[in-house]
Amino acid sequence: MLVFKFGGASVKDAEAVKNVAKIISLFPKEKKLVVVSAMGKTTNSMEEIVDALWNKSTESFRYLVDQVYQYHINVCEKLFPDSHEGVNSFLDELFEGLQNKINQPLSENYDFVYDQIVSIGELASTKIVECYLLEQTEQAIWLDARLCIRTDNSYRNGSVDWLKTQELITTHVSPLLKNSNTIVTQGFIGSTTEGLTTTLGREGSDYTAGIFAYCLNASSVTIWKDVPGMLNADPKWFDNTIKLKQISFQEAIELAYYGATVIHPKTIKPLQNKNIPLFVKSFIDPHAEGTEISASTEFDHLVPSFIFKMNQIKVGITPKDFSFIVEENLSHLFDVLSRAGVHINLMQNSAISFDFVIDNKQNVIKNLFQILEKEYVITVEEGFELVTIRHYDQKTIDRVTEDKQIILTQKSEQTARILMR
Repeated sequence: MLVFKFGGASVKDAEAVKNVAKIISLFPKEKKLVVVSAMGKTTNSMEEIVDALWNKSTESFRYLVDQVYQYHINVCEKLFPDSHEGVNSFLDELFEGLQNKINQPLSENYDFVYDQIVSIGELASTKIVECYLLEQTEQAIWLDARLCIRTDNSYRNGSVDWLKTQELITTHVSPLLKNSNTIVTQGFIGSTTEGLTTTLGREGSDYTAGIFAYCLNASSVTIWKDVPGMLNADPKWFDNTIKLKQISFQEAIELAYYGATVIHPKTIKPLQNKNIPLFVKSFIDPHAEGTEISASTEFDHLVPSFIFKMNQIKVGITPKDFSFIVEENLSHLFDVLSRAGVHINLMQNSAISFDFVIDNKQNVIKNLFQILEKEYVITVEEGFELVTIRHYDQKTIDRVTEDKQIILTQKSEQTARILMR
């Protein structure tokens, strides 16, 4: 049993969908569960639709919905020149239901509204992929992931009920595999016990692949991307990148924690628990070797990895009464930061201050000021870069800090973190 995941870039247009079908055809005898994201930048467009609906911008809402609908119809016209009633009817019903939401009562929970609407992108893309596979005489069956992945009611960041999800996947997937070698399902989405749609967090399709692989005891997971594998740095910020041939689950978790974007942070753990290898391969060159992530730590130290976070803000918090920063203060601060949805990229405290580095999100900073300004003096500095180096030496540190002003350095045995500008 193989689990494949194809992201938005791999199904962005008709030619990309055809390429996905070619890759799937390379594995004719294996049972495959194929997780597919929304097409291209559809999720971004769906987020604009949510905002238009929330703000009751009727004209903008209808225009944006029609734009996304036409985008999918145009892909279908190129894939199915002689028309395909099944997929067209599916899309018509899906987007007509979306258009009608402007006339319906709106929930007061923005995150709930978000999940009901944004998930439509995955439903549309997977139906198109399934129908095209069938056109190519590839056995394929469409599966609604919401029937299988059970979460709590934490909209936009659903927490998986693993026992119930295992039961549901066994119930729904096993019969389908008796009739087809290929199941096509959605990444990113699940449902509550009430049958309401949830999502697993932005870029959560990787996690979906990990969930299905764990519950099906898959032999491997392959994430197909537009890169040759995992690189030791983002080419946007670093010259002469090196492809990592093989790294451990532990190393992948560390890299994801510090901000590497190739693999979703939640994806690795279920695979590690059952020792299911994960491959990152290129959908542009599917025969190339890619990167293998597995239990072995043998190769982790061979190549240093660099993770760059740009446009960082350093926030300083000091009690107004000049009291010390003790455990009680920190407990309160962490609670506030958690409730405000703040992800800390770096932190350090002294006797009288607590400093932390976050992404530059002005709405987050505004919320923090409103919550904390009564008890604390808050300072904000902008314009920083945060670099994390795994398996560093002085040479690698010198390379990234040349001509930079170093503000703060933290080091452990394997990791160096440098705030600079």
